[in-house]
Amino acid sequence: MNNENKKYRIVIAPAANDRLYEHFEFLAWVSEVAAEKLLDELVADMHSLEHMPYRNPAYNRPYLKSGKYRYMMSCDGYRIVYQIEDGVVFVDDAQDCRQSGINNLLY
Repeated sequence: MNNENKKYRIVIAPAANDRLYEHFEFLAWVSEVAAEKLLDELVADMHSLEHMPYRNPAYNRPYLKSGKYRYMMSCDGYRIVYQIEDGVVFVDDAQDCRQSGINNLLY
């Protein structure tokens, strides 16, 4: 099996899961339909990382180990931050990039 056909396991960190719920809960105050759509799209994008997770760029910040994290943009303004180890994709954060980065786990 070459790397293009390899299927990676996806693990969403509890903190990232909490962040997803916060985004959902906030948007649900405005529109439950929009909140469900957002959550569905974010989760679908996360699960798309099962195949070719290296397709997205590195998420390099001065305080993070270079090359450890990657990110993908989702849903017109959300950044999914993840790392890949031993065939597992660990989703560590889902950031709303329309907000100040101070509240993000991996700003």
